[in-house]
Amino acid sequence: MKLLVAVGGASGSLYARRLMETLAASPNVEVATCFSPCGLQVWRHELGGEPNFPFRRYQVDDFTSPFASGSALWDAVVAIPCSVGRLARIAHGVGDDLISRAADVALKERRKLVLVVRETPLSPIHLENMLTVTRAGAVVLPAAPSFYFRPATVEKLADTVVARVLDQLGVVHSLGPRWAEEDARR
Repeated sequence: MKLLVAVGGASGSLYARRLMETLAASPNVEVATCFSPCGLQVWRHELGGEPNFPFRRYQVDDFTSPFASGSALWDAVVAIPCSVGRLARIAHGVGDDLISRAADVALKERRKLVLVVRETPLSPIHLENMLTVTRAGAVVLPAAPSFYFRPATVEKLADTVVARVLDQLGVVHSLGPRWAEEDARR
């Protein structure tokens, strides 16, 4: 699988970091990254330091990237976290940077697009945009962690969202128990 992880400027850089940490250990997954300027700024504020992963990193204005063209053979785009501003640009086909263009290409080529929207509360405009991208083929996966398995750390809580992202991509992981597995352990 070839995948672009696009890190946007909404709060929730931890989700992106946990996803990239898991993908770095995943065989048969080729990962590239792209940070919006606000995404990098929020990363530094929330997590400190610079992102340091063994993935090729594309600049947000690099339209020579393979993700900017449908003729390149890649499989998926994940925007994590995805601001509602980014959601709006994707919903309305505004490919003004590599992240929005890659999302637009994913939709037109019927490839996997997962948008991990991180905003609350949601206005009717946000909800309409979610419906628009969903109708176009995207998966809107709100950054809504679950508490079923009593996560003991913030990282384990974030993993409940990241696990869902990986499930959407078909990437095997062991970030936490599955529903029936937990019942078997009791």
